[in-house]
Amino acid sequence: MSEFMERAYELSKRGFPSPNPYVGAVVVRDGKVVSEGYHQQAGLPHAEVEALRGIDARGATLYVTLEPCSHHGRTPPCTDAIIEAEIAEVVYAMDDPTDKVRGREILEKAGIDVRAGELSGKIERLNEAFIKHSKTSLPFVTLKAAMTLDGQTATAKGKSKWITGEAARKRVHHMRASSDAIITGIGTVLADDPKLTARDSQGPDPTRIILDSKLRIPSDAKVLAGGNAVIVTTESATMRDVPAEVIVCGEDEVDIEGLLAIMGGRGITSIMVEAGAKVNASFLGCGLIDKLVLFIAPKAMGGANRPVFSGDPIAEMDEANDLVFIPPEVVGDDIMLSAYPAGD
Repeated sequence: MSEFMERAYELSKRGFPSPNPYVGAVVVRDGKVVSEGYHQQAGLPHAEVEALRGIDARGATLYVTLEPCSHHGRTPPCTDAIIEAEIAEVVYAMDDPTDKVRGREILEKAGIDVRAGELSGKIERLNEAFIKHSKTSLPFVTLKAAMTLDGQTATAKGKSKWITGEAARKRVHHMRASSDAIITGIGTVLADDPKLTARDSQGPDPTRIILDSKLRIPSDAKVLAGGNAVIVTTESATMRDVPAEVIVCGEDEVDIEGLLAIMGGRGITSIMVEAGAKVNASFLGCGLIDKLVLFIAPKAMGGANRPVFSGDPIAEMDEANDLVFIPPEVVGDDIMLSAYPAGD
């Protein structure tokens, strides 16, 4: 009955639960949906508890996108609520990647039938940041860029408003809200003075991380507004007071790998890179991109303008980064093209 798991999957995407995973749940009896729920945000009830609240679920089947939790965290174990509700069967999509969860084992010991693996692939992709952080303590890095058909991100004078249409820009704001943090470079801040907020989304604003090796950021930069910004500089910078947290990470250039380790240690599970060609090339060259998302507009500039990546050219094709596409999506008049490093 994959339609019920499909419904749970769609419900799960409504939440902004980081650092927890996206989870949706559907209670079914006699082939009909009785109740449903999803995990809205960390600290609030999990999807299973939301779906079971206020109903008689005795003998029903619970479809849930993730193996129910069995430990005390910010909320009680979901396995307790499922057993108490006298659910007869639990169908879940993906195993929990953390060692502390033994949901299937506990439910089966309580006499509940358990099935796993339904629609696991697409739900694992939705929770790719949670999975990576659970296994490595490092954030999942998505590099996003908007470009023309001929690979340009701005004119020769740096003008980029607007390459893509309104629908694509709204999607980017949702991506920001779904990310714990955004990384950009000081060059982008000085050129565009962006806010990097999720203003067209119902979700929260991410932490804004600015790579600024010489601490050149203006104190009135828009990206610093709201107090949710971190400036990452180096030992060679001349220190001064700025209205944000300042982290020293690297001698003359920002140590990106070290920065990711610091952010992962703070519970940052996902980072989106929205930066210029130099920063983009640094992440690509260090092999630190987990996912590449390009919004491609039906425009062509011609000539040499501003590419997505800059840096030293390569001499041989085997030096190129191999990627694997997933099916593209049309967003308004633009195309959203996503790819993962080959072999991941």
